[in-house]
Amino acid sequence: MNPQDLLRIAEGLAKGAISGGRGRPPQAELRRAISAAYYALFHTLALSGANTLVGAARANRNEPEWIQVYRALEHGYARNQCNNRAAMGRFSAAIQNFGMFFVLMQQERQAADYDPNAIFSRSQVLRLVEDSEQTINLFNDADARERRAFAIFVLFRLRNN
Repeated sequence: MNPQDLLRIAEGLAKGAISGGRGRPPQAELRRAISAAYYALFHTLALSGANTLVGAARANRNEPEWIQVYRALEHGYARNQCNNRAAMGRFSAAIQNFGMFFVLMQQERQAADYDPNAIFSRSQVLRLVEDSEQTINLFNDADARERRAFAIFVLFRLRNN
């Protein structure tokens, strides 16, 4: 899954691509745009984990292991880890920002997908999509060792016994 493709889809939906781009986009398009933007973040994190732990180059990695790591990311556990302010403090501003924005976008996606009374504006959704892209770019520019540490942090439970 290419996060950049999801961001392009989100932007198109926020601009009313399905309904012809005239006037205010229907809430369904705005809601799907939010969902696509969140999944761009989610797949960025899954991709980062698989690439840093197993390897990015297809020729040099074990594909079943890569897929296992990619699919290991859990929405709720990742959110809880990103909400752990004390533990998140050990990461750079780019990683901390990614974590905070990941949590925010997960909340927005849940509202978009499950709250029948939620109303979204085009400008609000376009801003979320733009912020998602910027957050992803800053995350991808972070040091590879730090992204690997963050992947371990959001993928694996710490056992105290």
